[in-house]
Order: sequence, then structure tokens, then C-alpha cells
Amino acid sequence: VGGPWQLPRPRSLLLLLLLPALQVRGTHPDCSVILHFQKREAECLERIQSESQAPVLPGREGCPTEWDGVSCWPALPLGQSRDVACPDILNIFKKSKGLIQRNCTERGWSLPSPPYHSACQLETLGSNDTEAKARHFVTMKVLYTCGYSTSLAALLLAIGIFSCFRKLHCTRNSIHIHFFTSFILRGTAVFIKDRILFSDESINHCTMSTVTCKAAIAFFQYSVLANFYWLLVEGLYLQTLLLLTFTCDRSYTWGYILIGWGVPTVTVGVWVLTRLRYDDHGCWDDYSSLYWWVIKAPILLAIFVNFLIFLNVTRMLAQKIRCPDLSKTHKQQYMRLTKSTLLLIPLFGVHYVVFALFPEHVGVDARLYFELVLGSYQGFLVALLYCFLNGEVQAEIRRNWGKWQRSMESNIFNLATQDFTA
Repeated sequence: VGGPWQLPRPRSLLLLLLLPALQVRGTHPDCSVILHFQKREAECLERIQSESQAPVLPGREGCPTEWDGVSCWPALPLGQSRDVACPDILNIFKKSKGLIQRNCTERGWSLPSPPYHSACQLETLGSNDTEAKARHFVTMKVLYTCGYSTSLAALLLAIGIFSCFRKLHCTRNSIHIHFFTSFILRGTAVFIKDRILFSDESINHCTMSTVTCKAAIAFFQYSVLANFYWLLVEGLYLQTLLLLTFTCDRSYTWGYILIGWGVPTVTVGVWVLTRLRYDDHGCWDDYSSLYWWVIKAPILLAIFVNFLIFLNVTRMLAQKIRCPDLSKTHKQQYMRLTKSTLLLIPLFGVHYVVFALFPEHVGVDARLYFELVLGSYQGFLVALLYCFLNGEVQAEIRRNWGKWQRSMESNIFNLATQDFTA
């Protein structure tokens, strides 16, 4: 080597090493790794500053403490070498117990040997691979943008249908409207979050810590919680309908509203206060934080209760259908609501449980596909099951369409008659 090795900028070296792993995170990267290295860098720089103020003793010349962008290398006498292990935080990408060695020479610290990407088994990507991954995530963003847009249009139309026709005004459809609204909030929250956090590539997302971005993340978490708790309300309502056939279901409406909107409000409120008090850094979208369980635990609880309801409703439905005293109308009502709700409970809950029980870095591609792409079409599926394929809704639309046609024909006939008599 013609001269001493010049260290690259710390952030450039770190991003170079972590580029393959961070790209897997796609549109929503996990910043816990970069934040970890920033903390280690601050500790190392503080150590360097304290050592620089101490006088150098004769015969103790050597290499001073140095931060190379990944590891902190403590001061070392001339002619000696030091080994450091791969940073533990990199184990979330690939388990590695490799060692990196550097020597203290007359020209300063030597190059790391072996290089970090080799010792820590971090794969290197060529430019073609990088461009291919970038195209992949751009395509994924287009897909989930189309999905949420389709869902929003379908949900708004479904709410309009339930609101316009008086014969469709009932507790069951009122719960459906709240459920649809939670999906509208979720789709809106995704667009707001992407707009604030990822629209400007010049902004460092991992160090961004504004009130606006934190509010966007809090709103997104609220919409996700509301989604799961209104699905829980759908299950509770179905179970109540089967258990208490002759009870006025309107008496439970406010209880359903408190569960569907109240529990998410309290949960997100506790989470916001906790983050403000104990972990107020970044945009609060680092899912590796311990306080993430304030959000995750209530969602898992809702899914678990819904699964129990799923089993209980299946049992009760089998008994109800075999009951000879039950009228055909009631049987049809049970079957219509049950088919939709029993399909949605496992459909919405299974993938969340599977991913929640594994660390965030496991199955990243599958997680992104389920949560972003398939998840974006859930609102459309809900509108389809509860509204567009609902026989009662179809019959009411046909009835009003026929009524409107007859009215138009009558008006045209009256106009023609007036013209003729005139």
C-alpha cells in the first residue's frame, strides 16, 4: 500500500456494509441497526475526546483510539495487534462469530483483516442486484397503492349503500360501517405515513424525529388496532346473535363502539406516553423496541379471543341448524352473517400470529408481501363479503332500481301525454 489507509466516512462504511440487509426491509426499513451504531459511535468519540486531553507518556507512542464506522478500536502500542468480534447487532441478519484484526504500524492502523463483509458474512450486492431489488420494491409499492386505492373506493361505496337505503339501517350493518371505517382509516394512514416518511429521499428516515412523523406513526398504529378490534366486535356480535336470539341487539351498540374505538384509543395513548417518557427517538417505527409490545400484545389478545369465538360459533351454528324449531328465515340470517365472519377471523389473524411470534428479521419478504400487498386488498374483500355479495343488499338495490325505472317511465309517459294533448 502506497500510504496509510484512509478511513471512509463512518456513515458511508456502515451503509455499504448494511445495504443488502437494509434493502430487504424495502419501503419501511428498520432503523434499529443504524441507531445502534450511532450510539456506539457517540460512546467511542467521547472516549477519544477524554484520551486526547491526557498527556502522552514517553515510550507509549502508538495508535490512538479510533472509530472506523463499525467498531471502536481502543488505543494500542506500536507493533501490537488487536482483535474485535463482529458487532452483535449484525446477528439479526446472519449469525457470525468472526473476528477482525488490525495492527498498529508506524503509519497508523492497518486495514481490517479480513474485511467486515467477509468476516461477518454480510453478502455484497452488485449494481445489477441492487437495481433489481429497487425495481422489486417499487413494484411492491405500486401494488399496495393500487390495493389500498381499490379498497378505499369499494369501502366508501359500501358505506354509501348502507347509509342510503333505510331498510338496511340496523345494528348489524351499523357494525359493518364501523368496520369499513377502520379500513378506510388504515388505508389513509398508510398513504399519510408514506408521504411524510418516504416521499423525500434526501431526508434521513432513521434520524428523522419530528412531531409530524410521530403523529403519522401513532395514527397508523391506531388504525391497525381499530381494524382488529372491529373484527373482534363482528365476532362478538355474531356470537351474541346466536346466544340471545330474542334480545334487542341495540342495547349492546355502545358496548361494541367502546370496544372497537375505545380500546385502540387507550392503547395508543399508553404507547405514546410510554415512548415519550422512555424511548423518544426516531419516528417510533422501530419495531425492535421493547415498547412495541404495548401495541402488539392487545392485537394478539384480540386475535386469540376471536379464535375462541370462531370455535364457539362453529359449535353453536351446528346446533342451531339442526334445531327443528328454528325458522328458515333465522337460519338464512345466521348462515349469511356466519359465512362472512368465520372467513374473515382466520384470514385476518393467522398471518399476524405467525409473524408476531418470530423476530422481525425472519421471513422479511413474506412479511412484506402479506402485510403490504395482500393486506392492502383486505378492505375490498370485506366490502365484497359484507355488502356487494350480501343477498339482502342486492335485493334492496334491485327493488330501488326497479322503482326508479318505473318512476322514470311514468315521468316520460306523462311528458309525452302532455305534449300530445297540447
